[in-house]
Amino acid sequence: MIDTHAHLEGEEFAEDRAEMMARAREAGVSKVLVPSIDLVSAKRVIELCAQYPGFTYPMIGLHPEEVKDDWQEVLRELKSMYLLHPSQFIAIGEVGLDYYWSREFEKDQLAAFDEQVQWSIETRLPLMIHCRKGQNEIVHLLKQYERELPGGVFHCFTGNEKEVTDFLQFDRFVLGIGGVLTFKKSHLPEVLPATVPLERIVLETDSPYMAPVPMRGKRNESAYVRFVLEKLAECYGMTAEQVERITNQNVERVFPLIATKQ
Repeated sequence: MIDTHAHLEGEEFAEDRAEMMARAREAGVSKVLVPSIDLVSAKRVIELCAQYPGFTYPMIGLHPEEVKDDWQEVLRELKSMYLLHPSQFIAIGEVGLDYYWSREFEKDQLAAFDEQVQWSIETRLPLMIHCRKGQNEIVHLLKQYERELPGGVFHCFTGNEKEVTDFLQFDRFVLGIGGVLTFKKSHLPEVLPATVPLERIVLETDSPYMAPVPMRGKRNESAYVRFVLEKLAECYGMTAEQVERITNQNVERVFPLIATKQ
């Protein structure tokens, strides 16, 4: 299995990071993609992935909730960091829009996202997109670059049929499906098989957040991606092995640099 989104550099894993990594391998995880959210996390992501080569793969980006008054300076520093290690990163992320709590930095988030989309086009690195209460704006912005986009993931997808249609109009993008799929009140078990080909899905945990059932309420970790895989297999009427093979192929298609870094 490949966990396409896990914040394993976070303080939540400070006391047992090595054991957590070992549990992931034992559970059958072969790779973990690790996004950054700001300058501090980007440095930690680089260090972490250097410690676990061939298992963890770094991304670089500014998370929308971290967009503040100094976002332009932060992006300049992140870009400098990328230029120092251009061969390390496999994606631009975690980037996007988040208007759930506030629209105070609405225009700044849009501008920061636009710039990082342009990074993606320039570098040919796929995007790892965070979208919460900003779907219309994200779709509108991406449409402007549709022909140039290398692809990417709409991370932590929890939406309905309309949102599926909006996102999957971008041919080189897939949906990141995580623990929400296993939640009792989730409508994803019905929405996904009816509207989304399995070839447009990748697995994720979003560790340390959003732990799947039966671990809900606990700290999430990459080993728990197995619960997402098993639920997805149940939803599509397939074996876990079939879903694992197809979703892994999807990852390698969307993130082609992974194959060259093994």
